[in-house]
Order: sequence, then C-alpha cells, then structure tokens
Amino acid sequence: MPVLLVSHRLNVERGSDLARCARDAGLDIVALPEDREARLPGDVVSQIKVALFSSDVFPDFSRQFFSAVRKAPALDWLHVFNVGVDHPIYTEMLERGVRLTTSAGSTAEPIAQTAIAALIMLARNWPRWLEGQREHRWDPMRTAEFPPDLRGQTAVIVGLGAIGKAIARLAQVLGLKVVGIRHSPQAPGDPVDEMHTPDKLADVIPKADWLILACPLTEETRGLIDAAMLARLPNTARVINVGRGEVVDEPALIEALESKRLGGAYLDVFQQEPLPADSKLWDLPNVFVTPHNSAVASGNDRRVYEIFVDNLARWRKGEPLRNEVEAK
Repeated sequence: MPVLLVSHRLNVERGSDLARCARDAGLDIVALPEDREARLPGDVVSQIKVALFSSDVFPDFSRQFFSAVRKAPALDWLHVFNVGVDHPIYTEMLERGVRLTTSAGSTAEPIAQTAIAALIMLARNWPRWLEGQREHRWDPMRTAEFPPDLRGQTAVIVGLGAIGKAIARLAQVLGLKVVGIRHSPQAPGDPVDEMHTPDKLADVIPKADWLILACPLTEETRGLIDAAMLARLPNTARVINVGRGEVVDEPALIEALESKRLGGAYLDVFQQEPLPADSKLWDLPNVFVTPHNSAVASGNDRRVYEIFVDNLARWRKGEPLRNEVEAK
C-alpha cells in the first residue's frame, strides 16, 4: 500500500489523527527511525507516495529524510514546513515531477510581530537606551534628539505575500503609509495605500522611511537592493530584512550603515548563515541582528499541520493544492 512519510515525533504526537487522515487518502504511515543514522528499508522507500518535511526533521534528520525521498520512485507530493524553496533539493524534486507545496502563511504573524517590534525599537531609539542600561548610564534624550513621530512615515514593503501583508496590516495600525511592491495589482482588502510593480521600485524607494523586505529569493530578487538602490533611500531610512539575505548587497549595506547614510537596520537573514563572528553587522550601532529566527512561535507546528491535512484531503479529491510551487 502507498505510504505517507512523516517524522517520528509527528507520528507520536499526532498518530491517531494522522493515521485517520492518511487512511482516508488511501495511505499507510511510515515514520523516520529515531536513529538519525538509520535508513528506511528499500521496500518501504519504494512505497512512499507522499512526504511531510516537518520542522522537527530540520536540521538533525534532514539528511535521513531527503535520502529517503530522493530514492522514492513513487513519490508524488512533498509538503514542507518552510516557505522559501530556493534550496537546490526543491528544484530537484520539481524537475522529477514531484508536486511541492509549502506552509506559506503559517509563520506570517510571528514574523510580522518581530519585524514591527524591531521597527518600533528603531523608531523610538531603543539602541541608545539599551546602551545606557548596559553601561549603567542615565542618558535621557534632549529635545533636539527626540525621534520623529512614527505616524505619517512611509513603509515600502517588497513582497506582499502572507508575511508582507501581515507586516503591512500592523504598520497601518501604527499610522504608517504603506506602499506595496509586487507583480500582481492591488486587490480589495490589500492593506496598502499604494501598490506598484517591481520595475517601479527605484522610483518609489526615495519615499521610504522604512524599506521592508519580505520577498522570496528568486533570480529577479537576488541582489535587488544593491548599492545604487540603497543610495536612493533617504539618509534617515531604515532597512528591515525578513526575506532572504541574498536579496541585499550586504557589503553595500554595511558601508551605508557605517557611513551613517542609513539610520539603522533590523536583519534576520544574511548572505552567509550563521553570520560570521567577525561580521561588522554584530557591532554596528542602530542595527538589530537575529539568527534567522524571526518566525519562532509555539503555534507554528500546529498551523503547518493544519495546512498539510487540508492539502491531504485536497490531494485525495484531486483538487488544487494550497501553496503549490510551480515548476520553472
């Protein structure tokens, strides 16, 4: 009988519900062995029809998991807990004709909350207060140093998927004007004041008090924010990147921050991860660095599971799958 490949932990935690959903779809369940060095028998691998790459598989069991799916000749569909699918393994799956779906939307709220928290801290000059606290120094701001009101400032958000929209909604609550950048036109309910296509970014970016990057990494977005684009930002603008590190020319960003051409940054993603210990970004004032961790929230796994179960029912009925990635 065809099987659904899941992690050992997921099988333990969701076993009865997962078994019922799988059975409805005509599948048995097989779980990865607890021993990360163990491999599934060949006769089991040959029966894998659907595979769920859940967050507990990454990173310790990733090699074990993908060793199985690579060798699974009957694999029809792979669902992944993540949103970005720029890793070569996903291209390999698509080229094989395997259907690929993501968990887009499952982490949108926590990422948006992290991004907005950083935005508020930069807007309210928290780096100065934190430095004073570390140094046990009483250092109130004086009138000439007061930060400008956040209300009325402009946030340009590149990428208006689930994450970008969640950021935009919170930004509007704070009174920011939101300018969205994406290929598709503005639709009813989009939380933006303006929408522009990516080819208009260079024209829009001089208006940005905040440049927020929430786009996936593609050939179009790789290096999108280069030195020339950074130079078009106002001198007091701040950059927030919760998309992918390779979207930004990192040396050019560091130079702009060092020279105080920019007012600050919050960065959760980098060209090289982990961020090297000798990177200047760690010590630059008005820069917040987090270790590709903006999405963390205890409810993420539940949301991923709900998306997968919904898609499993769709797969059984031959209906379109949510968040399906198109082969290029």
